[in-house]
Amino acid sequence: MLFRALLLSLAGLLFAGSSTAAPRINVYAAASLTDAMDAVAETYEADHDADVVPVYASSSTLARQVANGAPADLYFSANEKWMDWLADQGVTLNQRADLLQNRLSLIAPKDSATQAFTPGAGAPIASLLKPGERVAVGDPDHVPAGIYAKQALQTLGEWDDLQARLARGDNVRAALALVERDETPLGIVYQTDAKASDAVRQLGLFPESSHKTITYPAALIGPPHSDAVDNFRRWLAGPEAMAIFQRFGFSPLAAEH
Repeated sequence: MLFRALLLSLAGLLFAGSSTAAPRINVYAAASLTDAMDAVAETYEADHDADVVPVYASSSTLARQVANGAPADLYFSANEKWMDWLADQGVTLNQRADLLQNRLSLIAPKDSATQAFTPGAGAPIASLLKPGERVAVGDPDHVPAGIYAKQALQTLGEWDDLQARLARGDNVRAALALVERDETPLGIVYQTDAKASDAVRQLGLFPESSHKTITYPAALIGPPHSDAVDNFRRWLAGPEAMAIFQRFGFSPLAAEH
């Protein structure tokens, strides 16, 4: 009888623990949001009964996972293309809005001797490369940072010279890592990535007119949504969250769809 009572007591404790678990919020976010979203999640969890669980990868990879049924509550893309693609796949998007804006940056390893350099202001980027050297980028075939980089290089008339000299990463953080490890002397990443790393330095920013505006749309994925998810989505567009994103180099937007 005593053993049975202990079992019942233990079961009661386990049930009580599970019933008070914080609601889980699955956020599928572009790799370039990693540092900012980690800070956002930590801040939100400190004042709310919620467990914010970010999943990071390239926007394209995440979009395909969501379309295939991944349990995302919120998708946060680094461009409009993959958000639109999700809608085209029949995925229901709610409360969609462009929340953030970014810039495209040319970077080098921290200890590089390369001087400040503004793309499009004179000499071509290729002039900074020795024979056999390459430029790290997110893959222009699907990674938003790489897509923007291709647009910029085409606008500046440098794509034909550089496309065969690109070291293509699966996401922008993979491209950043190549420069951090000094495996490539140059990289094209977001301004926020350059700011997040102590192992690289920004040489200069690409002209905003050289590529489409870098926007980050967010949307809830399909109904129904719990109160916890709805509350987090509203908070994400509010001043407290925007202040965190600004601290990491993003610019806030408020363009509702």
